[in-house]
Amino acid sequence: MGNVREWWHELIVYQVYPMSFQDSNGDGVGDIRGVISQLDYIQNLGVNMIWLNPIFQSPKVDNGYDISDFLEIDPIFGTMSEIEELILEAHKRGIKIIFDFVMNHTSDQHPWFQEALKGKGNPYRDYYIWADGKNGGKDLPNNWESFFTGTVWEKEQAGDQYYFHLFAKEMPDLNWANPEVRRAMVDIAFFWLDKGVDGFRLDAFIHLQKQEGFPDVEGLDEGEIGLAENYYANLPKINEYMKFFTSTLRERYPDTFIVGEAASATVELARSYTDPVVGGCDTVITFRYFTMDDKAKDPRLSPNMQKTKLLYGAFKKNLQEWQKVMADVGGPTLYWNNHDMARVVSRIGDDTAYRDNSAKMLAALMYLQKGIPFILNGEEIGMKNLFLDDINDFHSPEAQTFYKNALALGYSEEAVLYNLRESSKDASRGAMQWDQSAFAGFSTVAPWSGVNVEAAYNVAAEEADSESILHFYRKVLDLKKTDLFIDGDYRLWDTHDDFFVYERVMDKKVGLVICNVTDQPREFVLHPLEQHGYRQILLQNEGNRMEGETLYLAPYGVAVFQTDYNS
Repeated sequence: MGNVREWWHELIVYQVYPMSFQDSNGDGVGDIRGVISQLDYIQNLGVNMIWLNPIFQSPKVDNGYDISDFLEIDPIFGTMSEIEELILEAHKRGIKIIFDFVMNHTSDQHPWFQEALKGKGNPYRDYYIWADGKNGGKDLPNNWESFFTGTVWEKEQAGDQYYFHLFAKEMPDLNWANPEVRRAMVDIAFFWLDKGVDGFRLDAFIHLQKQEGFPDVEGLDEGEIGLAENYYANLPKINEYMKFFTSTLRERYPDTFIVGEAASATVELARSYTDPVVGGCDTVITFRYFTMDDKAKDPRLSPNMQKTKLLYGAFKKNLQEWQKVMADVGGPTLYWNNHDMARVVSRIGDDTAYRDNSAKMLAALMYLQKGIPFILNGEEIGMKNLFLDDINDFHSPEAQTFYKNALALGYSEEAVLYNLRESSKDASRGAMQWDQSAFAGFSTVAPWSGVNVEAAYNVAAEEADSESILHFYRKVLDLKKTDLFIDGDYRLWDTHDDFFVYERVMDKKVGLVICNVTDQPREFVLHPLEQHGYRQILLQNEGNRMEGETLYLAPYGVAVFQTDYNS
């Protein structure tokens, strides 16, 4: 494959969290008809693919990632005919659609699991992972901890075995060692591909293999449990399973786009998962870019729920490594946000004094690198974290656990809620802000999630303001569609950590992105470019100026230059 451009190297992906995007029927929950109504807006943003979070039948223990029927639309979102209409209307606008594909687990309400509970002789028993307890069944099979806290094992009520769940106990893991499971998941994928879906985001695919024999994590005290990533993440058969799954799909649909969620994968593993010979993914999403200042965190509490600053020095090195290793497969995924993270302008930017400039700078910094942009709905208008002032407004189990643990350690309720507002995934799931009416134009009633109503930060206001974050995002994405910013080599400049500076180089053209990542004015000398004689500013945010060789950058200032050697 080398450096040949694949069609998907030109993708710009817009993630729609459907519950929070647009409510069309006044029940406070976003729906498919709502997404259809905003397709023109999505098209005008400049994206060419929508990633839709789960819309399948689900008890909603984990916001739709616990699926009870993979082939039915949850009535809260609409109907099958509406999803077919969405696919058709998106395609008319040149927009592809990918679905979340939850392949590691089902809901415990899924018919397969309900059958499996009937006993060891049931043909669906081996669709899931079972083990006997130790000491005649009285003790857990091992000491592994789940990602949602507590043990990975749950005792079946009518029998004497335990089933495995890496997430909530209502989400039993599928047994991918069973070829019938692999074939069943292929059939589900074909059902949606036959409907016109263009591909899938594979949820938690790196966990499909578990270590045989379920060995204990060493070094834990009697009765203690601990995370066991080396026993249930990134094991050797993952590529084998993925290659079977994706190659089978592509025999019928060659252009099926596959992005894998590889949360804990190293860059070497990510390169393996996207290798055109041994891997099955076109690209993967990692959670390893963002090195936060852990020294400011309380080690007794979950690190993901504590607000700290991004360490730009480490962050630059991380991205440089991912750019280097993934260069020949189109680069890495480029993202600041998703449904599992707090909003970027609050988490990393400045959502008070410099909201516009920091949102614009971060957009140019990330999305003009080599790779595929993934933009969470609302990011393009600078949506900040949802303001929640009651623990009962937080829907994620992790937030509830953090709250209890922090209060037990003596933290004030105010301090705990502040950290949750700034760090939890609930903060990113506020309703989309379309205008400044009572519920931000999302619905005629109070949204399920809550909503920030803001006069300046909504689609209607930003459409009318040519200097808005929304207009800046459109300009960034216009640049992203050019050959230079799709195919150009990536070269990080060695600068002080107050700056993030890189080039994109292709043939006789050089694009230069200069970012001030601080809340103070900064000066940057541009003399290395002077010899080329021709330089133009393609894009910048507010408050910057050039004087001779010096670029005076405003707080969170960014300027994007292009130099053409032919001139």
